[in-house]
Amino acid sequence: MNQSHQQIVLVSVLALIVYLWTGARVAGARRKYGIHAPAVTGNPEFERYVRVQMNTLEWLPVFLASLWMASLYWAQTVVAVLGVLWPLARIYYAVSYVKDPASRGPGFGLQALSAILLMGIAAIGAVQAMIATGGV
Repeated sequence: MNQSHQQIVLVSVLALIVYLWTGARVAGARRKYGIHAPAVTGNPEFERYVRVQMNTLEWLPVFLASLWMASLYWAQTVVAVLGVLWPLARIYYAVSYVKDPASRGPGFGLQALSAILLMGIAAIGAVQAMIATGGV
């Protein structure tokens, strides 16, 4: 593997750690509110923890695929910097959402921006590569 992908691997690991952290928070909320598996309802605050975890899971494949595709065409440091925004924004989203669902917007927006920018630069890189090789 190209040594420059180490940054992308570390960002990927950080994103997966954030996802595991959201799961651990759900487990803690289960104990705190007495919600036994497989139930995912029963207390509004508990349900916020579950929703954060599910929303993180919904975005994780979009982010990881975009991160790795972008890393094929663009400088690893640039991709890693854009990528590290995603897990940091997910943490902000998670904490904000549990505290007050109405405050989740900035964290959600930042993580979406990170994923969409990575997806966009991956697409641009692929098109440029196709043009350069006569594949269009």
